[in-house]
Amino acid sequence: MVNKKYWYGLLILVIPFISGCNNEQKPVVIAPVVPQKPAIMAPFRFHKLVEVSPGQYYDVLSWGRGASKVGSFLILHSDSSGKKYTTTTGDLNGGITDAFNTDMDLDGNPEIIIEAKGADTLNYVNIYAFEFTGGRAQKIEFPKLSKAQKEGYRGNDNFYVKDGQLYREFPLFNGTGKEAEPGGQKRLLLYGLRDNNFTVKQLSKDSVSADKNKPAVTAPAVKATKVKATKKRTIEKKHRKRKRHHSSEE
Repeated sequence: MVNKKYWYGLLILVIPFISGCNNEQKPVVIAPVVPQKPAIMAPFRFHKLVEVSPGQYYDVLSWGRGASKVGSFLILHSDSSGKKYTTTTGDLNGGITDAFNTDMDLDGNPEIIIEAKGADTLNYVNIYAFEFTGGRAQKIEFPKLSKAQKEGYRGNDNFYVKDGQLYREFPLFNGTGKEAEPGGQKRLLLYGLRDNNFTVKQLSKDSVSADKNKPAVTAPAVKATKVKATKKRTIEKKHRKRKRHHSSEE
């Protein structure tokens, strides 16, 4: 009787141990902690840090309460090595979508360019540009599209910087007003800087033209017309000479 109780008790102790050995424990997977982007507190709406060089920082911000498409912008320049700090501000039309750093004239002075977009019938874009020299900001007026560059334009601009140069690309539309439809083409412009004034050059070739319905006059057709006219004048001249010759004989 004692032996049975002994073996029963031993069995009760061994069974949980055996069961625990057979159950494979899966490793606990700990998800990596992704740092969250710091939230921008009101009245600020946008912030981007532009590091031009070690110790040279430009914080671009927009701020304002109320309407979201108007307000002001701030460019906070921190020269940590020289311990100089300056602020540049101005009125803002549209919401800031991006900020760029360029040196288009290769003079060693950075240009901070702010892109702001609004929403109307043209999905307009506004550019605010400043060149910083010795810590001081000089505003550079951004040029409007010329009549030829604006042809087929309906907004939706895409600005980007490549090799320190500013590019602008936008789709072309056929027609005007609400009936305008995408034409499947894009216009690409390259902006430069000379004597603190923007220069612009069209890099793309597109067929959008105000006279696109007007038949083109080719060079051979013009040449043939000139030859025909010259031949006609020569015949008339010979005819007049013959007429004068017959009159003299009479």
